[in-house]
Amino acid sequence: MTDLNQLPNDNVLSVKALSVRLPKGMERSHAVQEISLELKRGEILCIVGESGSGKSVTASTVMGLLPDAMVVERGQIHFGGRDLLQLPEKERRALRGRAIAMVFQDPLSALNPLMTVGDQIEEVLINHKIGDPASRRAKVLSLLGEVGLPDPALMAKQYPFRLSGGQRQRVMIAIALALDPDVLIADEPTTALDVTVQAQILELIKDLQRKKGASVMFITHDFGVVADIADRVIVMEKGRVVEEGTAREVLGNPAHPYTQKLIAAVPRLRETAAEDKAEAAPILQVKNLQKTYRSKSGLWGQERVVKAVDDISFTLRRGETLGVVGESGSGKSSMGKVLMKLIEADAGAILLDGQDIRPMTEAQFRPLRPKMQMIFQDPFASLNPRLSIGTSMTVGPIAHGMDRAQAQTTAIALLERVGLGRAAFDRYPHEFSGGQRQRIGIARALMFEPEIIIADEAVSALDVSIQAQVLQLLAEIQAERHLAMIFITHDLRVASQICDQVLVMNKGRVVELGPPMQIFRNPQEAYSRQLVEAIPGKSF
Repeated sequence: MTDLNQLPNDNVLSVKALSVRLPKGMERSHAVQEISLELKRGEILCIVGESGSGKSVTASTVMGLLPDAMVVERGQIHFGGRDLLQLPEKERRALRGRAIAMVFQDPLSALNPLMTVGDQIEEVLINHKIGDPASRRAKVLSLLGEVGLPDPALMAKQYPFRLSGGQRQRVMIAIALALDPDVLIADEPTTALDVTVQAQILELIKDLQRKKGASVMFITHDFGVVADIADRVIVMEKGRVVEEGTAREVLGNPAHPYTQKLIAAVPRLRETAAEDKAEAAPILQVKNLQKTYRSKSGLWGQERVVKAVDDISFTLRRGETLGVVGESGSGKSSMGKVLMKLIEADAGAILLDGQDIRPMTEAQFRPLRPKMQMIFQDPFASLNPRLSIGTSMTVGPIAHGMDRAQAQTTAIALLERVGLGRAAFDRYPHEFSGGQRQRIGIARALMFEPEIIIADEAVSALDVSIQAQVLQLLAEIQAERHLAMIFITHDLRVASQICDQVLVMNKGRVVELGPPMQIFRNPQEAYSRQLVEAIPGKSF
């Protein structure tokens, strides 16, 4: 490990008056501007803020991984008695991994799909000329065991696509820890993970930090994670540090209006009972629904059978929001696609206003499709980048017989209703932020005046304040139009806040169904209790 004796005040890393300039034509001139921070020995420092606040740019600057389009205008980054910004690239590269290591947000993108995970960990040791082949392989197996992966010898031979999201993130942490760095930078390492896997990764980072004495810079926009893991907190807004203090100070008594706004937007577990809508008329009745996937794998083509939707039954009433929660692979999204007839069910009934749509052909179902619309998790992927927003919104209704002029008038009115305005009609998807694109997705779904909306992880990728705005918009539109909604999510706090009933799924089956107060305050099933116990920052 690096000799850090020259650093004052027990600081391992010190950033002073750092400014990073953005390319011309951007909304603001600098990604980060005059920011200063210290990372102390053995502490976990959380940097929190919304997308565009400069969190990841700060981390990339420390690592020496800034994109070419961004330029460090001024500032210093002191580590081991030296200013990293003044080091030749060769010396900077030698420190990368050995002294300062990084865990990236998306491990599937960061890992090489053509190399086994064992070879990728060993590559770090080879590049830094550590050990011989036998000692390196032993180190690889030791690291895989340290990060809690089962059967390290077998795991080392796997390719990234064969691992779950949580397993891939553990591999990334093993790579980062391979050379026992003094500083570990974790950039949103749990954002896309299920609540139970997220809890495991957070506990792993805390445990490894305690054992190895490393300092951790943890970047996140989730205040629940901050409450669970942080010693100190820095809050960033538009490239500037607006607040700094201990986790207790910042979370318990935020001083800056921006911090107050972010904390106020954090969804919390419901403290009161949801409105009883048992008297409302059913709009959708699902009975014994089943969907099984079959695939062949291996040398002899063994058949793999997965029951994605396994004998599910529930009733959705007009004006009601049914939350569907569970981990990845529980069958949530498969169920939503089956209900939308995007994939065909194997058995069961789907009664839409009393009419069973499951056995219908696409031609038979086509006149009924406007009644049920879907808001997808990734609005950018669901919008054609070559079509203007107006075209994307109107092409479906026109195909279903709506007059072109009426479709345009309706689309403009809906864009104004979701807070985007007339100008959005002629613009293209890449010109909007993630939150704005999700608003477009909502507006597009409403073009058909549906009776049911299925929202599949519709706010999971959004910052907490944008998430709150989109949830409020959905609630307002639902009240105005008396819509029924199926809200699929892995964020139990969001489900608790907006749902009238919550359905818990595990391995394709319904584990528990009931009101939010009962599910989240007094879960009856072991799996439900496991999910609730893993919610980050429950006491926050």
